[in-house]
Order: sequence, then C-alpha cells, then structure tokens
Amino acid sequence: MTLIGITGGIASGKTEVANVFRTLGAKILSGDEIGKDVVGQYPQLLKKLIKTFGDAILDSRKRLNRKKLAEIAFSSSSSTKKLNRIVHPFLLRDLKEKIECFRAEGYEKPVVIDAALIVEWELQKELDYLIFVVCSKQKRIKRLIEQKGYTRKDAEHRIKAQLPEYKKRKHADYIIENEGDLKELKAKAKTLWRRIIPK
Repeated sequence: MTLIGITGGIASGKTEVANVFRTLGAKILSGDEIGKDVVGQYPQLLKKLIKTFGDAILDSRKRLNRKKLAEIAFSSSSSTKKLNRIVHPFLLRDLKEKIECFRAEGYEKPVVIDAALIVEWELQKELDYLIFVVCSKQKRIKRLIEQKGYTRKDAEHRIKAQLPEYKKRKHADYIIENEGDLKELKAKAKTLWRRIIPK
C-alpha cells in the first residue's frame, strides 16, 4: 500500500488534487470529513467544545452549528489553538485507525490523506510521499470569498491561523504550483500520479 499525503493551505487546491487521484484509483481519507464525523461519534468532544466556546456554537436544536464554531474558533490564534487541542486528538486517532485497517486488510491501492495539517501532526514521517500544493495568498483569499462566501477579514484569519507555507515546503517530496486554472491543476496532478505510482 502506498500512503500519500496531500497538504497545503486553505483554498490551495489540495482537495482538487485528491479528487484527481480518486478518479485514478486512490482511496481518499479527508481530514475535514473525519473532523466532522468525530463530533457526532464522541459526545464528550461536543461537551468540550461547548465548555470552551459556549452555547453560541449550538443551533436551536442543541446541535453543533459548524459555521458559528468556525467564526468563533478562527477569530484569533488563541481560539484556533484551543479548537485544535480539543478536536485533533480524536481526529488523528480515527485517521490512524483507518490507515491501519487498510494495512491489516492488505489493501493494495494507494491511500491518500487530504489534510491541511499533515506537517503540524508530524504525519509526514509515516508517508511514502508528501505532496504540497502551493498557491498565492491573494488567489486563496479570492477563492474563499467567491466560493465559500467568506469576508476578506475571515479569509485572512483562516490563512493566518495555519502554519506558514515555507515551514511546510521543506517537508514535501513534491510540490504542485497552483496559480493557473482547474484544468491546469488537474493535468499537473495526473502527471505527478504517473510519476509516483507504478503501472
């Protein structure tokens, strides 16, 4: 089993690269999706979030309002760190369990971890390859505003909350520059796949 990590800052295009790899036969493990799932799986996690960020993160039915949590948690670096300290242990445990299940089953196809925080979690040590998708800050801000409906201030907060790109770049085995359109990014992803995955 070839284990590949795809990382990059928010709105860098890493998930688009993962989607290309999916069409080419890879199994994708999304950090974002696992992060969403663990809140429903572990009641104690939701309790910790409420204790830390207050009842304002709940909707009228007392369920987690992810948008409100994000607004509060990404409003400052200290709040973001609090969120990460609460959620990441649960997320990482589930992610590593899924990887081990694939190994135990003798899974032969490539498995791809799509996550912004691979380097922060030090997961790169367990990977066969780490791919870093790079995109300029201005392009990322533009995407967050146009595609996610963020304000410029919110977009800048999200980007600032993440580890600077230069600190991640040094851990990458391959770098994909994403300054063009989606068609160009997909072509780069396919070229890299052919390079690292034997036929």
